[in-house]
Amino acid sequence: MDIQSFQGSQVNELANQPLVFDYQAAKGKPENIRHPQGYCPFCDVDHLTNILAQDQDRIWLVNKFRTLEDTLQTVVIESSDHLGGPSTYSVEQNREVFAFAFKCWHQMIISNKYQSTIMYKNYGHLSGGSLRHPHFQIVGLNDYDVYENVDINNFTGVEVIDDDHCEITLSTRPIIGFVEINIAIDGVGHINDLADAVRVIVKYLLNDYMGGRLSSYNLFFYEMADKFYCKVVPRYATSPYFVGYKIAQVQNDARLEKIAADIRERL
Repeated sequence: MDIQSFQGSQVNELANQPLVFDYQAAKGKPENIRHPQGYCPFCDVDHLTNILAQDQDRIWLVNKFRTLEDTLQTVVIESSDHLGGPSTYSVEQNREVFAFAFKCWHQMIISNKYQSTIMYKNYGHLSGGSLRHPHFQIVGLNDYDVYENVDINNFTGVEVIDDDHCEITLSTRPIIGFVEINIAIDGVGHINDLADAVRVIVKYLLNDYMGGRLSSYNLFFYEMADKFYCKVVPRYATSPYFVGYKIAQVQNDARLEKIAADIRERL
């Protein structure tokens, strides 16, 4: 093996390193997505501990079940409404939720305690979540640079809108596929634009996309290339091409253009 190939293999070994899951820490973790009558710790506000910040019924706290080693896992409870979420909030409430979550995320970023700080949201039984109650997760990763695994090209593609405050695209080079909707804003001063776009897109995905059959999605947030990004990802059973070979799939151009038109019509 020549030097260049060896160095390339070293880079590949450093990227996509797995996080270590602590099975013992996960024991007793509540679940009420598949079992709706199950206990909800986020409704039981009187017994919440390790609260970091609170604004009305929005609460940021340390995750009681910290299942990943070398991380600080925290949760932002969005609302006291167990069945709430961006698709059901009013415009103003949704903006307040996003503003609070971004403030908490920013606080962890500027602490400079972590190599990366990520924020994401699960919704539905295929999203990787266990609790229905609406919440974001903010996680500080001690020794992991998540931006080794994503590229700005993962956030470009078919244009939905592009104005002075907000840009929306459908990925033509998605991370996992099949449809990934990217929202970009220039700074936190435009967080309302991002919140409004997410609200419209999520309502479209749950009510109209695939005839209303979609039940799960994720929101992922990034700070890169001098912008903030939100990637909205409808979730299905993960493709075996991705599971086995890390090969993403993307809809053909005609289908992407149709989805872009549908979203554009609702914005």
